Amino acid sequence: MSPHTRGILLLVLVTALWGSTFAVVKELGELLPPSVLIAWRFLIASVALLPALGLARRVASPAPAPSARPLWRDGLMLGAWLIAGYGTQTIALQTTGANRAAFFTALSVVLVPVWLTFAQRRPLPLALWLALPLAVAGLALLSWEGGALVVGDAWALACAVTYAGFIIALERTAARHEALRFTLAQLLAVTALAWGWALLADPGRLWPPAAAWLPLLYLGVAATALTTLLQTVGQRRVSAAEASLIYALEPVTAALFSFLLIGERIGVRGALGGLLVVGATVLSQRAGGEPHPETPTPQAEG
Repeated sequence: MSPHTRGILLLVLVTALWGSTFAVVKELGELLPPSVLIAWRFLIASVALLPALGLARRVASPAPAPSARPLWRDGLMLGAWLIAGYGTQTIALQTTGANRAAFFTALSVVLVPVWLTFAQRRPLPLALWLALPLAVAGLALLSWEGGALVVGDAWALACAVTYAGFIIALERTAARHEALRFTLAQLLAVTALAWGWALLADPGRLWPPAAAWLPLLYLGVAATALTTLLQTVGQRRVSAAEASLIYALEPVTAALFSFLLIGERIGVRGALGGLLVVGATVLSQRAGGEPHPETPTPQAEG
């Protein structure tokens, strides 16, 4: 097997793991409040990522550009964006479907080039003019199939906006620091912020029940720490354009896992809406700039 093929398979696995998290978080949300769920997930992920740092020291990698900003400051800033994204997504899943939330969240990939276009005060590229109505039409079909709009849909849209902000902030800071150390700094920042949130919002529910531990370990180890490592390895052999196409399939894998794990179904309208959102996501990458993954790796949940 060639290194390029191996890289593609790794990124497909990463995308599938990301997609599975929507169903897992939705089920886990019945056992834990959002703040406690995120606090434990990222604490477990931070501990699980520590061995990868030792492994990374044995692999030569390009030195990051010198930076006057300390690692902890950039990590805290990115961690604040991340907890906003994960927090709104976790709250959304309390009242909206997992597959529906996944397609709503995918809008973040479309919002990034829109955000940058307005921030840089330049004309909106043709690809975005085409992608935006596709995305809106797709979300409308998804919402129509799922019945009346619920508050979780608004939280899912908020997740898309905050995650777009995270991706843009990451683009500006990633080159300043070594990848895995910067990733760990972000995970630790989310962990600290989430525990502060949990202590204020849910001080009497900090210890998970027995039924929550297996899903928490899966989210922390497989869907956060492992995906971070696999993505770092996979993207060394796969171009950004190829990676963006693979990542666009995340809501599709989310819909599949939502059906397999918790029995959620998508009808004809929902399937068409999902295809429109995926199409808008792919089309938006033609608007210029490098595609970005969806996870907290100086990268792409996930």
